[in-house]
Amino acid sequence: MDLSSEKIQRVLSKYKFHDVAVEELQKIHRIYPGLKPSTGTYTFSDSSQKDLVRLIGTIPVKYEGQTYNFPVLLWLLDSFPFTPPICLLRPTANMVIRGGKHVDARGRIFLPGLHNWDHPKSSVVGLLTEMIAKFEEDPPLSSKTSGDDKDPHELLAFVSNFKNNEGGSRTQSNKVSVIGGGDLGMATVMSILSKCKVDKLVFIDVAESSTKGGSTDLEIFSLPNVEVSRDFAASAGSRVIVVTANAWSSEQSYVTVVQANVDLYKGIIPNVARLSPSAVLIIASQPVDIMTHVAWRQSGLPPTHVVGAGCNLDSERLSHVLDINLNTHKPAWVIGELSDNKVPVMSSTGQSFGGQAEITVGTNSAKPLLDRAFEMIKNRGQRSWSVGLSIADITNSVLTDKRKAHSVSTLAQGWGGIGSEVFLSLPCIMGASGSTRLAGVSLGSEEDSKLRDTVSSLSNLMGQLSV
Repeated sequence: MDLSSEKIQRVLSKYKFHDVAVEELQKIHRIYPGLKPSTGTYTFSDSSQKDLVRLIGTIPVKYEGQTYNFPVLLWLLDSFPFTPPICLLRPTANMVIRGGKHVDARGRIFLPGLHNWDHPKSSVVGLLTEMIAKFEEDPPLSSKTSGDDKDPHELLAFVSNFKNNEGGSRTQSNKVSVIGGGDLGMATVMSILSKCKVDKLVFIDVAESSTKGGSTDLEIFSLPNVEVSRDFAASAGSRVIVVTANAWSSEQSYVTVVQANVDLYKGIIPNVARLSPSAVLIIASQPVDIMTHVAWRQSGLPPTHVVGAGCNLDSERLSHVLDINLNTHKPAWVIGELSDNKVPVMSSTGQSFGGQAEITVGTNSAKPLLDRAFEMIKNRGQRSWSVGLSIADITNSVLTDKRKAHSVSTLAQGWGGIGSEVFLSLPCIMGASGSTRLAGVSLGSEEDSKLRDTVSSLSNLMGQLSV
């Protein structure tokens, strides 16, 4: 790989881990010589710009007995290889992106390997291998057909959503949709209106939900920028979609009650995900960890774009107690399932956002402080308005690309040695591109045991549901 050009040398000299980055680039070249390095200016969602090294080329994807060259672009951030690359498809003029589980409508690639990135175990070579395997299962590119054969709605969505201007971004509308009525739905609507700058908020009162109601009052009082609807089509083009709907069931079996919620979601999640393929879904239905997992499976969205409100409220309360009562000035989070098996952890730094926070190992001197603070918040209830405020805070982090660390329910597979496909609350940096987990740590024996019990319990329940 030719890294000797003056431009590449100049940009690479600013990389924090220069020598390691060069070594990684040479490894990539040996396996994928078709990926060529160059430099470019990447524009982040907050309009800030940075000169970066990028890899441009094709990867071979086999489909139905033939090999196709899929054009890709990998932006290497200046903390590479300790942070994952930003991966994009670069379709030619005769190609159309087919948005799905691993690629959104704008060509941004989402893979478990990116979500679980942990150098040196993670590498671009391994990532490309995974990318090829996923694309062979579900090719994200297809050839353009004639206008007579093409679904005009699909083509319109492609034209309006796709961006491929070397990292530039188009202006997005701050549209938010809340699905599900009742006290929590209303609390979420009012909290988002108070906390967030929204261009439009759509409130969809789901008739089949046990939490229906409240939409009539919103219609009567005509709040600015609020649209009340009973049609999912009104949510199209949302940046954030919050789901608070719950099904009513008179059954005694817990599994049957949860299955009623799963069945309710079958009529909601695929519809809203299709209408807003780039949205971040925030799930608040109960049980939140299970329903977030269900929403991810039903939506076809990348795991970074489906999170649950989870333990965010408890985490904000914990940080507040530690700051005000115990004078620590460090953020803290509650992780695990929203149950008695929750575990408190603390940041090792005072940095609460920007992606720099790290989790303190549970066996150090922070544990007595955490245990004391955790006791102080134990008796505080999860009222609707409290959860609504918590959801609004997560929503604000996405809309403003705040990159604040929230404890949200997310795909936990690969974190701290978790092998099962489960969703539970972990500290995640939330921004315009969804969630990025903080790295896993070794917990104390008591905390680790609670987390393992949680994983086992959630896996067992998911196995009994028809998703």
